[in-house]
Amino acid sequence: MTDKIVVMVTGGSAAECKRIARRLLEKRLVACVNLLPRMRSLYRWEGKIADEAEYLMLLKSTRELFPELRKEVEKHHSYSVPEVIALPIIDGAPNYLNWITECVSASEG
Repeated sequence: MTDKIVVMVTGGSAAECKRIARRLLEKRLVACVNLLPRMRSLYRWEGKIADEAEYLMLLKSTRELFPELRKEVEKHHSYSVPEVIALPIIDGAPNYLNWITECVSASEG
């Protein structure tokens, strides 16, 4: 098991996701953000079934940074209850995992 994570965050527009992604990158809370195009999300909200277009961000970071990353997403997200789910990276290419560490460190190696 590594200390690296992939965080899934959905958003209502590509512009919102891009804005949040840039903020997280500038604050060095993530090494990389993949913005996936429009998808359909069906979910239960306020007693009804919603059917909405959404966008998905896949964020690469570390477990240590997750609390701050989560707070930053929640602070700048338009949803009152944004999806912010961290999944562990069990293993990966050592060079890639090291790159994540370098990107989120205070000073790049």
